Amino acid sequence: MIHGIINVYKEKGYTSHDVVARMRGIVKQKRIGHTGTLDPDAQGVLPVCLGNATRLCDMLTDKDKTYRAVLLLGVSTDTQDTTGAVIRESPVTFSEEQVRSAVMGFEGEYDQIPPMYSALKVNGRKLYELAREGIQVERKARRVMIHEIRIEKIELPRVEMTVSCSKGTYIRTLCSDIGDELGCGGCMESLLRTRVGRFKAEDGLTLTEIEKLVSLGELEKHIVPVDAMFDGCPAVYVSDGYRKLIDNGNQFPLNALDGSLAGLMDGHVRVYNSEGCFYGIYNYKKDAGVFSPVKMFLAKG
Repeated sequence: MIHGIINVYKEKGYTSHDVVARMRGIVKQKRIGHTGTLDPDAQGVLPVCLGNATRLCDMLTDKDKTYRAVLLLGVSTDTQDTTGAVIRESPVTFSEEQVRSAVMGFEGEYDQIPPMYSALKVNGRKLYELAREGIQVERKARRVMIHEIRIEKIELPRVEMTVSCSKGTYIRTLCSDIGDELGCGGCMESLLRTRVGRFKAEDGLTLTEIEKLVSLGELEKHIVPVDAMFDGCPAVYVSDGYRKLIDNGNQFPLNALDGSLAGLMDGHVRVYNSEGCFYGIYNYKKDAGVFSPVKMFLAKG
């Protein structure tokens, strides 16, 4: 079984679920998960976790993301993008400077109401399922952070922009909200996710490319090991006499370490056995001299 993360470049026409299903067929293993839904018409970075790396899915979903989007002003749709039914059209009579001011006004924190056409659940049902049945439900606004908006090009009624944002941000909704701020409405015409944490679109592999790498026996070269996702944490090595403790995911004392780690501070560490096999992330408390498990990743197959 393969354990690690692969940077998939999701092409248009695939759902994130489709990518996972195809990957299961390509690498011949079931234990696979993705790290954040991309709409079928969107493309770009979709990190896919394999084997014990699936325990990372929630952590990668929480990472900041960067998108390249085209906002179409003067058109409002029920899905907030151009795939939906048009519900309003208005003339776009603003100057570029007025548009620029409205767009840049969304930098920073703001309360965003998730769209009906989303995978969020209400009473156990996904919002998009309810929307397709013509059912509208009240959604609570969620605080999101727009770290940066860089306007790449304005050719009204279109605005091309790069957006860096926190988890849970809907770029479709941002486009719609900018249009509402101007008073003419707006929707998203295209979307490319260019970055998720350390993963970038230019390094991504399409499903066809991954299939070819598997046939050549070269896929492993493109798998990011689980421990590489925590390379900011110090590495510690547990001596063989205490190996049973980490085999069972238990706490272990400072004297269990192979070698001295003078100056080790409170916080998360990467734990390995004496042979260099990665076990997981532990939290070290200097006062107690104890390492406690946070998340275990030991591969068992």
